[in-house]
Amino acid sequence: MSHHDVLIVGAGHAGAQAAIALRQAKFAGSIAIVGDESEPPYERPPLSKDYLAGDKPFERLLIRPPAFWEERGVTMLLGRRVTAVDAAAHAVTAGDRIGYGTLVWAAGGGPRSLVCSGHDVAGVHAIRTRADVDRLVGDLPATTRVVVIGGGYIGLEAAAVLTKLGKQVTVLEAQDRVLARVAGEALSHFYEGEHRAHGVDLRLGVTVDCIEQQDGRARGVRLDSGELLPCEMVIVGIGITPSVEPLLAAGAEGGNGVRVDGQCRTTLPDIFAIGDCALHANAFADGAEIRLESVQNANDMANAVARTLTGTATDYYAVPWFWSNQYDLRLQTVGLSLGHDRAILRGDPATRSFSLVYLQQGRVIALDCVNATRDYVQGRALVLNRAAPDPVRLADTGVVLKDL
Repeated sequence: MSHHDVLIVGAGHAGAQAAIALRQAKFAGSIAIVGDESEPPYERPPLSKDYLAGDKPFERLLIRPPAFWEERGVTMLLGRRVTAVDAAAHAVTAGDRIGYGTLVWAAGGGPRSLVCSGHDVAGVHAIRTRADVDRLVGDLPATTRVVVIGGGYIGLEAAAVLTKLGKQVTVLEAQDRVLARVAGEALSHFYEGEHRAHGVDLRLGVTVDCIEQQDGRARGVRLDSGELLPCEMVIVGIGITPSVEPLLAAGAEGGNGVRVDGQCRTTLPDIFAIGDCALHANAFADGAEIRLESVQNANDMANAVARTLTGTATDYYAVPWFWSNQYDLRLQTVGLSLGHDRAILRGDPATRSFSLVYLQQGRVIALDCVNATRDYVQGRALVLNRAAPDPVRLADTGVVLKDL
């Protein structure tokens, strides 16, 4: 059985950053990364944007060149999936058994599937890995009509790209607005208008009955209303399921993710969890236990674990941030708007450059900035300090946020 001082499960942003941060902190022990894909760590956000559009080759998605890992003494165990964790023996099963001193679980999650007939036929795609997008792109030449199920970031980004590629796109969202989990109503309505203006058939408050098929391939989406939407491709973007089953089976606390403390420790000895799968109490969500699916969270949690393992332990504390590119719109978000009781508009959405500032009891908790990078950069301090600026000045675009 091989053995590593630190074994990292997951070759995404969180796993890669954990190894990078450990070496930057002069950690001298052995490090290995187990990844279930054959590629070395690469960026995931461009998959539904630049990579799908063909604007960025895969080599430019790599987090570091392949030689970097060898030079830093990081062993890559790729194409292997961890199926079991033996916490008492400090070992995992990934085909062979691998021993560890410390285990860092950074396995992320897998795309949620539809629970209906036809969900697994050819022509039904997710966007989570390079292989997912390569299969999707391979189907595009024979595709005229696409149905996207899910009006979150992934679904809307894919819809924007495919519309620019000349496809007829329909987006289905079960809730009464897009981006319902991550943004306020005003921003949702703005993006609904933008997608419709670009020719997307956007349906809200609809649910899917099944995927109709012919000769083993998707040929349409049947709604619960009975309406059939003919198509040659279906893209499902309805969130992820955190990949934590081996940890939970080993006795770790959790459910929708694996529960971690302030230093990202699980309830199992010498096992940490970071990134999309880590259920943690977040200071910017009033201490509620949440999972954050973002590059920021992955990197900052990885850095926190590296500090703990190199003797300078500090609790994870970082302002959440996100971004989304759709058409010529760059949405940048800082903070978490859930629980806001007021939203203040800075600028005019008709100009396609504006910000929404979210308040809770008069204090700034988040900003959504559309083509307004200065507001995004300066608004971070308002969120970090829970500032309580004058709402009139906050709405005045002649007042720069740093002055508040």
